[in-house]
Amino acid sequence: MSAHPQDKKFSPERQSAFAARYEAQKIAFAPVVFQCVRYAWKRGVLQALAEAGEQGRSVEELAAAGRWSAYALKVVLETCLSAGVVTLKAGRYQLDKAGYCVLSDEMTQVNFNFINDVCYLGLFELERSLDEQTPHGLKALGDWPTLYQGLAELTEPARTSWFAFDHLYSDTSFPTILPDVFATQPRRLLDIGANTGKFSLAALGYDAQVELHLIDLPQQLAVADANLTEAGVRGRAQLHPFDMLALKEPFPGQMDLIWMSQFLSCFSESVIFNILNHAAQALAPSGQILIMDTFWDRQRYDIAAYCLINTSPYFTAMASGNSKVYESGDYIRLAEAAGLKLVTVRDGIGYCHSLLRFARA
Repeated sequence: MSAHPQDKKFSPERQSAFAARYEAQKIAFAPVVFQCVRYAWKRGVLQALAEAGEQGRSVEELAAAGRWSAYALKVVLETCLSAGVVTLKAGRYQLDKAGYCVLSDEMTQVNFNFINDVCYLGLFELERSLDEQTPHGLKALGDWPTLYQGLAELTEPARTSWFAFDHLYSDTSFPTILPDVFATQPRRLLDIGANTGKFSLAALGYDAQVELHLIDLPQQLAVADANLTEAGVRGRAQLHPFDMLALKEPFPGQMDLIWMSQFLSCFSESVIFNILNHAAQALAPSGQILIMDTFWDRQRYDIAAYCLINTSPYFTAMASGNSKVYESGDYIRLAEAAGLKLVTVRDGIGYCHSLLRFARA
């Protein structure tokens, strides 16, 4: 296991009071910086500077194109300057390294779109959501008790941005973990939290003999059903609608392997325990459970831990009101309480995933 999260420190070991105060002001004005940088990216200002290269462009030259007023350019570019997105030399703006990341890095763009299109308005309700453990910010997107009931009904651009965020991290992991999934040669495989069926499709394509069972909300299973049908593998899959917040009936039993990916983080600890308890009861005698998720305490780089930690408020304000990006030890503790034991841990999958393998204790 990695060092205990309490030992983690993101700021420099030695930081002056002046430097700390500067960092505090960055936090205070972060929403302003976010919107100005986003404007510069989405409206083509950063692209214009990229095309100008080392020569850069003055505000007057940029305004002459007729796409932006001089006023808008001054407001936005000065904020971009303060954030290290652009530089200013002899009255001419040039794109800096952070600006190139915004303009060309897929992860940065997916995160920008997710925060703006899915989270930004709803995060105003974070305080009340934290106090009441209810996703009050969700009303900015629709009228559902949790986001998961409304995923199939999300309007644009929130829909595209949500799925791009979800799939960016999972899609980079699926190709590398299929050998882990089939290491024990499972014949009956249960995908809990199947979502759109992307993992199930990958598993069915990897092993022609495996029988897939998918569990999710009816709305999500309808999407998975369509995707499996289009791929011509619907006959090898069985769909089981379950609401994890009202879990009473047992899961389909005698499973050789149960798979959960980026799923348990959608729920509170009490619900996670209930899911794991049901999963343990659904295992065949030698069956195992594989849980792939993004644990912030198991990241090699601070940038990954930073992004994951700051995804938790989305779960609070927008998704469920009482879930988060967990530490790996939380899952292990809850799994042990459900009668399971940790067999192996594999880190460094895709961008930021770890794979926990459990068996009956």
